[in-house]
Amino acid sequence: MSGLLKKIPTNLPSKISDAVTPQKDTPNSTLKPVNNQFTKLLSVTKYLPAGARSAILSKAFGKVVPYVGTTGVYYETVEPNKVVVSLTNNKAVQNHIGSIHAVAVTLLAETATGFILGLNLPSDRVLLVKSYSVNFYRPLKKGQVAAVATLSNEQRLDILNTPRGEMVIPCVINDRESNSEREPITVEMIWAWIPKSELEARRQGKDNNEDNHQSR
Repeated sequence: MSGLLKKIPTNLPSKISDAVTPQKDTPNSTLKPVNNQFTKLLSVTKYLPAGARSAILSKAFGKVVPYVGTTGVYYETVEPNKVVVSLTNNKAVQNHIGSIHAVAVTLLAETATGFILGLNLPSDRVLLVKSYSVNFYRPLKKGQVAAVATLSNEQRLDILNTPRGEMVIPCVINDRESNSEREPITVEMIWAWIPKSELEARRQGKDNNEDNHQSR
């Protein structure tokens, strides 16, 4: 990841430059990570060099969500309080004017917000995106675009102590090689989570209804 960080210009808008940092434990975080498939992987890779860790996490998470893995999303920082993912503007993700496609940018925001929620969600629950809105103000024409999702300790506690709920996950998106101080995109992602047992009960109910309908 150090090579990617060197590409970050010094004239970034303050909230982007403050948000993009090397992978490290958040100093003021006193909450212990929950135990799930994501935090187990983080624990295994914790002591690897930052660049190797990011490469391994990107490949591993790409297998967890195969569609995301096909887009080239790179996981730079993956911690319970912050997730930073980036995407390079190449031909595979461009639209007809050479800008990063709207769907690719939306996927980047969904990935950052979804993974930070996933890192803080007990393993007996499942997350689902409920709604989102994306407003585009200027094209993303070159270089990297980054999505930075953050959660406070208070938000993490709310997630941990609420078996069924929803939350707006904060996300900032900007292109790293632009001199403009105007944000290109604003994103609002609302995620929900429910107990896995509830989801399974819904599935069983649907299956039973289908069986009853077919037997008539």
